[in-house]
Amino acid sequence: MADGKTTVLLVDDEELIRAGLRAIINAEPDLTVVGEAGDGAEVLPLVVKLRPEVVLMDVRMPAVDGIQASRHLLETVAEPPKILVVTTFENDDHVYEALRAGANGFLLKRTRPEDIVRAIRMVVSGESLLFPSAIRALAAAHGGGRASGLAHAGLTEREAEVLRLMATGLSNVEISERLFVSVQTVKTHVGNVLAKLGARDRTQAVILAYETGFVTPG
Repeated sequence: MADGKTTVLLVDDEELIRAGLRAIINAEPDLTVVGEAGDGAEVLPLVVKLRPEVVLMDVRMPAVDGIQASRHLLETVAEPPKILVVTTFENDDHVYEALRAGANGFLLKRTRPEDIVRAIRMVVSGESLLFPSAIRALAAAHGGGRASGLAHAGLTEREAEVLRLMATGLSNVEISERLFVSVQTVKTHVGNVLAKLGARDRTQAVILAYETGFVTPG
């Protein structure tokens, strides 16, 4: 954090888009833009230099796109920032590939300013799934595996239950209310699920759950 503010790096080849995002973010008392890039090739050196907590990453850029940049960043940096992919179309296969590469969520370029701010705060907290219905639709469209696909993970019955509730988009607080346990207990279960699945966060865990057929649409 810079002066107690969540730091953000903007990556988009359109200067107008960056300017709009910068104005929205810098208007918030707890958020600040610390840098900008016009292509994915610039991301790694800027992240190493500036150490932002969140990167807003355009999915389509002329030289290095958001998928490649996200993958390279996550493979190279020991403690990578949260990545929010910024896109025009939510059903774009590029969005799904970016999420599979390790992005924590996505934003539509037409998203309202207040929802952009909310998304940044949400992805930093990591305690709920960003835009769960859209992520479920993307994951379901690419899913279809057998339910036994997660058998190797060795999830307990309660951990499996928590994963299914995570996949519906419930937050830790909502899961605790559903299961009549403390929020801290839910956090422990979520942590165990992520560790057993080898997932960076709940977005990757939910995608894996759909891809293997552990969770099915509807």
